[in-house]
Amino acid sequence: MTAGYPYPLLKPPSFSWDRSAAPTEPKVSEWIATLDPATAGSTDWSDYDVALLGVPLSRSSISASAASENPDAMRRAWKYFTTYNLDHDVDLQPLRVVDLGDVRQHVTDIAQCHRNIREAMAHMRTHHPQLLPVMLGGDHSITAMLIKGYKDVHPDERVGILQLDTHFDLRDLADNGPSNGTPIRNLIESGTICARDVHNIGLHGFFNARSLKAYADETGVRYTTLRQARQKGVARTVQEALEQLAGQVDTIYLTVDMDVLDCSYGPGVPASTPGGMHSDELFEAVYAAGLHPKVKAMDLVCLDPYKDRAEATVKTAVHVLLSFLTGFRQREQ
Repeated sequence: MTAGYPYPLLKPPSFSWDRSAAPTEPKVSEWIATLDPATAGSTDWSDYDVALLGVPLSRSSISASAASENPDAMRRAWKYFTTYNLDHDVDLQPLRVVDLGDVRQHVTDIAQCHRNIREAMAHMRTHHPQLLPVMLGGDHSITAMLIKGYKDVHPDERVGILQLDTHFDLRDLADNGPSNGTPIRNLIESGTICARDVHNIGLHGFFNARSLKAYADETGVRYTTLRQARQKGVARTVQEALEQLAGQVDTIYLTVDMDVLDCSYGPGVPASTPGGMHSDELFEAVYAAGLHPKVKAMDLVCLDPYKDRAEATVKTAVHVLLSFLTGFRQREQ
């Protein structure tokens, strides 16, 4: 292992849960291990299956957002959940999950923040490629940097994206720069991915410009509106999208923009809208993604805990994370 990884490249969470009691039926806060900076250099990565990484950046958001506070908000909400999923009769406890902490961010330099994020993903893929990386954002600009970091280490892999989102995120980089409105276009125009290797599910209503749909159609980006997905069934739509992607790519990257939720289910989302997914639809969608063997990375973005009400959206986000890991656990079994 290279000296210095994962610290000082990363920084520890602002707090960690006490896991000394080691109950037989733990809460998530007692189950997920936090990497100790003092011993990080000698970590045996074979002890783990999943690596969590906080990416606390939201200065690159189009609208004002404190999504940078989400990684710690989700960590604090772990205390509300057990490792047992009653709906699927699956206990996550055998999965070994480690929280690496957060990518270091510059106070004002967004470009430096993006370089740090890209480098962090590259280091993760270099030093423990067998671990499933799960990133807690942060705004959606981080997705472009994470996938670029993945491709830096796996240049021969063809990477596709399953995007659960209300928006195309295909805004023009000339007008918007590398913001949370441009990550998919950033990846396409940089040659990191092929447009036809993207499938967006969840688009709806009056929240995308006609020009963005035209760009998607011209470049070959695939998408299914939420209305279409509901007519077929959201879970079935996700499964079919995964199979279509799996037929043409080596790796599927799942990105979950929490603004895909209806505003009544996601009050803590800056760009929340009426007519979005219900929380149970989102749980089923990410569970299906977790089951698929080609889904090799996942992120969750655009949740502002300062706008939340009674931690409703943060708790939903933790449920999304655990639902995805439920699918991954059954895949591993």
